[in-house]
Formats: sequence, structure tokens, C-alpha cells
Amino acid sequence: MFRTIMPARGRPGRPAATAAALAAGLTLLVVTPSVAVARPTASPGATPVVTRAALDPALVAGRGANVGFVEQEAENARTNGEIIGPDRTAYTLPSEASGRRAVRLTPGEYVEFVLPSAANGITVRYSIPDAPQGGGITAPLRVAVNGKHLRTMTLTSQYSWLYNQYPFTNDPQAGLLHPDWWITECQCVPAATTPYPSISTPFRPTHFYDEQRLLLGRTYRAGDRIRLTAPPGSPAAWTVIDLLDSELVAPPRVRLLAANVLAFGADPTGRRDSADALDKAIAFARRTHLKVYLPPGTYQVNRHVIVDDVTIEGAGNWHTIIKGREVALPTPAPDGSVHTGVGFYGRDAADGGSRNVHLSGFAIEGDVRERIDTDQVNAIGGAMSDSTIDGLYLHHTKVGVWFDGPMRNVRVTNTIIVDQIADALNFHTGVTDSVVAHTFVRNTGDDGLAMWSEKTANARNTFDHNTVQSPTLANGIAIYGGTDTTVSHNLVADPVREGSGLHAGSRFGAEPFTGYLRFTGNTTARAGTYELNWNIGLGAIWVFALDRSIDAAIEVTGDAYLDSTYNAIMLVSDWPVKDLYSITDVRFRDVRVDGTGTSVVSARAAGSASFANVDARNVGAVGVNNCGSFHFTPAGSEFTLTDLGGNDGGWLAPWLLPNTITCDDRPPVSPPPPPAQW
Repeated sequence: MFRTIMPARGRPGRPAATAAALAAGLTLLVVTPSVAVARPTASPGATPVVTRAALDPALVAGRGANVGFVEQEAENARTNGEIIGPDRTAYTLPSEASGRRAVRLTPGEYVEFVLPSAANGITVRYSIPDAPQGGGITAPLRVAVNGKHLRTMTLTSQYSWLYNQYPFTNDPQAGLLHPDWWITECQCVPAATTPYPSISTPFRPTHFYDEQRLLLGRTYRAGDRIRLTAPPGSPAAWTVIDLLDSELVAPPRVRLLAANVLAFGADPTGRRDSADALDKAIAFARRTHLKVYLPPGTYQVNRHVIVDDVTIEGAGNWHTIIKGREVALPTPAPDGSVHTGVGFYGRDAADGGSRNVHLSGFAIEGDVRERIDTDQVNAIGGAMSDSTIDGLYLHHTKVGVWFDGPMRNVRVTNTIIVDQIADALNFHTGVTDSVVAHTFVRNTGDDGLAMWSEKTANARNTFDHNTVQSPTLANGIAIYGGTDTTVSHNLVADPVREGSGLHAGSRFGAEPFTGYLRFTGNTTARAGTYELNWNIGLGAIWVFALDRSIDAAIEVTGDAYLDSTYNAIMLVSDWPVKDLYSITDVRFRDVRVDGTGTSVVSARAAGSASFANVDARNVGAVGVNNCGSFHFTPAGSEFTLTDLGGNDGGWLAPWLLPNTITCDDRPPVSPPPPPAQW
């Protein structure tokens, strides 16, 4: 049965006890995941295997973000290292890898990729150990092309490796942050348990991966070989390579008629702080109705740059980099921040917000290594109405884009948001008529893309054609309340713990769902994680009534749920409120389910749903796990399923209708075969 979720702290809190059992023997510097390893069979000159979220691209055609790079998984490349995984258990290196597999190199070992198309830039996603006392290490990685050494990258784990309970710590030896919370490791509340349980450290290690980009200096052809080697003598006992993205980076964009920041004293070498120079360029551009231009270079900025009624363009996000340190404030700010850092912020909504802001063509590299929810250390923040964010690369900040409304009409497009401590993007409080499209997200520490209607409802917003991979906590795409919301043609893969691929939640104090919520044409892969507060598996799509009933029209049309770890579809309320709240009027149509560890539908709430042309195959357990609200009345379950026809695969048999009790609280999991063309 469900356990009461302990009170959460700050911004969308996660449940207090939220993890799989700590993998026994996991230690720093010598982590050896307890998973299968294998030697690859790829031979020199083998045809490169191109994937999208570790899937055959044909399975996700027309879904997800259009991006300029090509993805190749390390496990499909030539290597003399070890393939680790697959494994979907939290706190292991494979579980956070794309496709749940990666390659582990010890010093002297390599992995070699064959370029599928011309490229002059690469992105390496990797993990190296933490320092014994936390804080990270650095280690070299040699890059060679066609057998000739090109250069050596310096990898770092300074932005990886979080531990313990929310909001986490960088200290691997720390005791429980919240001994008064229930935890699964002892099935107890430690502070209320005698004798006090023994809790192993490091406790719940997570957020293992980081990524780094490298311009190769020239364009290499399809068929050229990129070899990554952990050199002998490396201080890293192991280096895990997850994937390589390769890209043909365009030349720097030049803007001649503009307020060039160099003319106002900006330093493109990054040695001197350029924040004041940016302020001057912005003020001049507003007076003269010009754009602000940031030529190629690295510009040091260690605070917020306030933007309003201005266009700021870089030379391209590989060429123009805004980079800053996280700076401790002498006294906390009125909003509770104890740090500041690099970021472009609109004015507060309470002060009228900003409008007509247009940011494009640059990278923001932050320095956030710990999660402090009161800190405003996001790459983009504040309120920006009638504005656009296009072609940015956002890295190592707390949240890539966090908008606090009320505000309206913002478009975020063609942007890459990776390696965040919390969300990638959040529309928070009264954001309306806004769109996020063709944006790529990987390795967030909380929801990938979220809309949170706290206090004031969001309305008429759309998340369309985005890709979200490997959120280490929570959901790929999450909608918390709001009116007339569309989530369409997205690709979500590999959530790790306490979340799903797609989520609709009446929680975190959100305003109710009203009007419609449409999930249309999305694909999830390897989604649905283990929720240890409840000791059950979640669905690839998860509807959750915690704070109130959900009775708006939720329409799920044309989705595909591939290789779901547990259930494909889950509708649930929390145990303490199961007799107060229900989920009704959910409609599934033209949905394909290819592989579930347990069921197609798991109902753990009162309410109803209808199904038309929902086809399923490779179902691990019974097609419907119907617990309702756990009263098991003679009349059947409190959750009703309506068969509207065309539901193929035998999963919705007549005897299950309308409300047969088929409740197996924790059904056995049968891993499905890999997904294939229908």
C-alpha cells in the first residue's frame, strides 16, 4: 500500500523517501556496478550505428527535437573496455546512461566511433569518479582521429556526484539529511527507530554524468574514426563513456550593424569580468534601436544581466560562451538567494516584468554544484513576455530556464539544456500562450520540462517536438495543473527515479486542471521508475491526484510507450487521500504499447478511463492491474474501464470490464524484448 509522503521542501518537492535500495558495495573511486559486462563484437571499419535516445531512428521518426548533431552510443562502438548494463536500478552507472548501457574504460583502454557524416565538433558524455571526500576530480581523455592524436580533453566530476536525501549534498560521507523522514533502506523512520539503523555511506549516490564539447579544428569526413582513450596513468580509476554526439558546426555568425560588446570593454578571453560591459552595450542598444552582438569568445559574467526590450545575439553557441562563477552573497537576498551567478533575467513580474527580449546564438556555462532551491542561479530567469529564446546552449546552472509569471507569449526553440542540478525548463505561475519546441534536454536533476501552476494557473501552453533524456530525478515532461495544455510529438527516454516519461500531477499546491490536457503523438522509451515511497513501479505516463481530483478532459492520442520498465499507463491517488480524490474523463486513443515489465494499465484510484485503438504487445503481466481505491467492494473496483473498440493484443479482455478487481499490489516484472517496428 501507499505510504504517506513526508512534507516536501521548497520548489516542486520530491517525496522525502525516494530511492531504490542503495547498491551494496558502491564506493567512490572504485565503483564497479553490479551489472552484466560484455565484450563488444564490432570490428574496425564497422558501419556506424546512429540512434536517437538509444533507439532505431525509424521508431521515433517525426518525434523529438530536430538537432544539429548525430548520436552514437558507446556500447555500439569498437572498444577494448567493458560494456556495462543494462540496468535500471537507481544509483548505478548504467541506470543513468542513455539506453541504460555504457562503456567502462580503465587506464589504457579506448572506445572508437566511426563518423556517420562530416563533423568538426564532438560532444562526449562521460562519468569519472568523485574525490574520496567529494568535490570531484579531473582526468585526461585523449582524442585521436584516424590513429593520430588530436588533443587531450580534461574531464571533471566537479559538477557530478550528489548524495543523500533531497536537496542532496556533495559530501559522500554525510549522515542522513532528514533522519525524521521514512526511508526504504530500513523501512523505517530512523529518528524514531531503536536501535538507530545503520545507514551505509555514500548514501544514494546519483547524478554521475557530465558532458563536454570539443571543436576538432577541421572538418572530418564520414568514415573517419574518433578514438577516445583513458590514458595510462590517469588519476581516474575508471572512465565511463556513454555516447558521442558529432556535428558539423557552422562558422561564426557576424553581425556588423550592432552594439558590439567589445566596443564597451567586454573581454573575449574571459580573464576580466564583462558584466558591466554587457550592461553598457544593452543600454546603448536600447537607445539606438540596435541589436547587441557578442563576437566569438568566452566572456566572464558572475551575476545576473537584466534584459528588457533588447535583442542579444552571439556568433553561435559553439563560438560565443558566457561563463561565470557561483558567487556567495554577503547577506541573503530578499528572495532567499544566498548565491548569485551567470544568468540573463527579465525583471520580476511584480515589477511589471520584461518584454520584447530576444536571446540567440550563445552558450551559458554556469558553476552550480549543489542544489539550493532558494538560489536564483538559473541560466534564464525572471519574467519575459513577447520574447524568444533560440539556439542557446545552457550548461551547469541550477535550472536552464525558469520563468516566474505572470507573463505571456514566450517561445523557447532550438535550445540545448544539459547537466542541470534541477529542472531544464519550468513555466511557473501564470505563464500563458507560450511554446517550447525543438529543444533538447539531457541529464537534469529534476523534471526535464515542466509547467507548474502554483497560485496562478498557466494557460494555453505547448511543449512540442522536444527530446528529454535521462532525468536523474522525477519526470521527463511534467504538467502540474493549468488550462488548455498541449504536449505533442516529444521523445522522452530513461527517467531514473521517482518519475515517469509523461506526468500530469495535481500536486505541489498547483491550481486545478481545467479545459483540456492533450498528450498527442509522443514517444517514451524505457520509462516508468520505481517509486520507493510506495514500493511500486510507475507508468510511462502517470496521472496523479494528490491535492485534488482530476476531472478535466485528459486526452492521450497517438502516443507510443516503448519498453516500459513497469506499467505503460498509471492512474493513481495517494493512500491518505484515496477516498477524497478521483481521476475521471481520461481518454486513450490510437496508442501503441510495445513492451511492459508489468501491465498496460495500472489503476490505483477511483475514477474512469476509456480506450479506443490501444494496441499492446509483449506485456509482462496482466493487461490491467485494477486496484481502484483498495476497497474491493462486491460491485467491483472503484475504477471503471470503457472499451470503445479496436484495442488489439488481448490486453483488454471482456472479463476485465468495466471494473473487475485484478489487484496485484506488486506484480512480478518481466523485462520485454527491445521495441521494433509495429
